[in-house]
Amino acid sequence: MVVRHGTTGPEVLLVQPAEADGWVLPHGKLGPDEYVAVCAVRQTHEQTGVRIRLGLPLGGTAPRAGHGPATVSYWSGRAVTEAEPLPGPGVGKVAWLSGAGALRLVAGAGERDLIRLALELPDTVPVLIVRHGKAMQRSHWSGRDQARPLTSRGRRQSQRLAGLLEAYGVTRLVSSTSNRCMKTLQPHAKAHRLEVVGWTTLSEEQAENNLRAVDKLIRRLIAETVTTVEPMAICGHRPVLPTMLAPFDISSRTLHPATALVAHLTLDGETVAVEHHPPRA
Repeated sequence: MVVRHGTTGPEVLLVQPAEADGWVLPHGKLGPDEYVAVCAVRQTHEQTGVRIRLGLPLGGTAPRAGHGPATVSYWSGRAVTEAEPLPGPGVGKVAWLSGAGALRLVAGAGERDLIRLALELPDTVPVLIVRHGKAMQRSHWSGRDQARPLTSRGRRQSQRLAGLLEAYGVTRLVSSTSNRCMKTLQPHAKAHRLEVVGWTTLSEEQAENNLRAVDKLIRRLIAETVTTVEPMAICGHRPVLPTMLAPFDISSRTLHPATALVAHLTLDGETVAVEHHPPRA
């Protein structure tokens, strides 16, 4: 769900399906091995021509009668282009409407609740905490552990993760200096000409003997992020992740390779929502 600041107040992006009279929030079907968050960005662009980046999750709406069994998940979003919206395939009209106008015209009570919620949300910035992609087993690798590479599956996971990072507008990349972590973020870095900044502090070898330094670094990165309002991704290792998560007030949990958690921070540094995105490859 996309909201922008209009001349007289907030405006909401709505679509009218080609063969219907009512107005709805942009939504659509999930593609094969696609993150739901990536689907939200793609479907909005395909239906309206507006490119967006995601903010806070809004939850989901139950399907309306005759619309199939799937629940639709929504996020708050912001437009990143100034182009006027254009109807895509299956869409009759697209319009930016005032908050009051959108509430009056949308067909579903669930969508009205989402619009009310989105209009009241605080400003936030996302930070993605990522466990590196699937790496070669230690028993099969004879070199230095820091150089241990991703497997073919890990490389596919990193390609999928690039789409997720783009969905949240990530422009800052931080990683353990270990090869498997750096390479997990590399596809997104290459696509957007970004640098992956490596920290030995986050490597398994350094972190196990100095978890206090890990905590200090993460808190510093959080402070920088809420100051610059620059979405960030941090890639680390399973044994280090509990310490990395603690400054976000996220409890320790098991994360499979290439899993991403999204911590949404207020501009005061408070975590107000956490999303869990398991690997898609």
